Amino acid sequence: MKSKKIPMRKCVGCKENAEKNELFRIVKDKDDNIFVDESGKANGRGVYIHKDSNCLESAFTNKELERSLRCKIDKDIYDELNKVIEK
Repeated sequence: MKSKKIPMRKCVGCKENAEKNELFRIVKDKDDNIFVDESGKANGRGVYIHKDSNCLESAFTNKELERSLRCKIDKDIYDELNKVIEK
């Protein structure tokens, strides 16, 4: 019997591949709202990041989230994302 394929995604902070369930999905919808997608199925452009504040900090300093989501991201949005990741 075949084993089920485990989806892999790349973290924008550390650039490592990991299983999808180990990462957070951050989404920008068509109204340019940026939020953490808990279900992993929200409409919009999504990027994945480890559940670690170091990866978020790396993505902030290298502007990887801005590049991946194709928009300017304010510091307060990073602070909100950091609060969600620390929970």
